[in-house]
Amino acid sequence: MSGHSKFANIKHKKEKNDAARGKIFTIIGREIAVAVKEGGSDPNNNSRLRDVIAKAKANNMPNDTIDRGIKKAAGDANSVNYEFASYEGYGPNGTAIIVDALTDNKNRTAANVRSAFTKGNGNVGTPGCVSYMFDKKGQIVIDKEECEMDPDDLMMLALDAGAEDFSEEEDSYEVLTDPDGFSEVRQQLEGAGIKMASAEVTMIPQTWVEVTDEEAVKNLQKILDLLEDDDDVQAVYHNWDE
Repeated sequence: MSGHSKFANIKHKKEKNDAARGKIFTIIGREIAVAVKEGGSDPNNNSRLRDVIAKAKANNMPNDTIDRGIKKAAGDANSVNYEFASYEGYGPNGTAIIVDALTDNKNRTAANVRSAFTKGNGNVGTPGCVSYMFDKKGQIVIDKEECEMDPDDLMMLALDAGAEDFSEEEDSYEVLTDPDGFSEVRQQLEGAGIKMASAEVTMIPQTWVEVTDEEAVKNLQKILDLLEDDDDVQAVYHNWDE
């Protein structure tokens, strides 16, 4: 799995989110609400909530904001109910795109997603049309500048914790896990004092698509920007080799 560092992309996303921090906090806030509703407000007894909290911390969400979100979700029985929705489609040059959303209005979200694809000269497909090109994995990315541990020791720590793969890139380390084993691996790394640039269950492309045509690049970027600007959209996965 070596050769495709996600760290540059993560840094790019973080920089983008710093200018609109409310967006990423809104995303995580909804995930907290869903996690609390499904498994309760105690992270010790709710692995999904633990994972969302880890994601929040990786995105520099203040502890008091996290705590407020948990208390609000636990105390407000009449809070908005968010439903999970996933969409799949194609961008220019046959690029594959998956969109995950948490929404209180599926009709609105579906219309917005379809519009984003259309404006970028892409199209929404049927469920399953591109997801087979991706593997669902737990992914932990560690910034080399933030990690003092020897790479071999870090690799052994990750593998002993249950990780499936460990790779060293130019500026980062990447740890991949089975989705069901993600929580355990993340907790053991966290317990060893490892600071994570990113920690989440994600969709990783099996192959990457190069797009060289300038107009196609522009349209593909338009689709991704419109999707990422949509408040209902939680995550966008694609196989464009940027």
